[in-house]
Amino acid sequence: MPAHQAKRNEPACTSFDRRELTTILNVYGKKVAEGEWRDYAIDLLRDRAVFSIFRRTSEAPLYRIEKNPKLSRRQGAYTVVAATGQILKRGHDLSQVLRVLDKGLRLVKA
Repeated sequence: MPAHQAKRNEPACTSFDRRELTTILNVYGKKVAEGEWRDYAIDLLRDRAVFSIFRRTSEAPLYRIEKNPKLSRRQGAYTVVAATGQILKRGHDLSQVLRVLDKGLRLVKA
């Protein structure tokens, strides 16, 4: 088989399904309404799908939500990555993983 052809059981690219996109866009829409985020991009790559979140279009993404099916049996297919490259949360349940983005500031008593 030529190197440029994918195996029959592997898709040409990884993508988010409708349920996953709805979950991501619900969180995204809330942050847009709060004025924190302004733009997003979706990259569908062979090994993973990436939803990038931007404060301004011209900047690097604040966060990346990644779906990597090859990790689904290990740490979980879903990952939230900060602009620094630090993995903020990883897991099997997208809703649980996205909760790391909902954390607000909390008052700490001295």
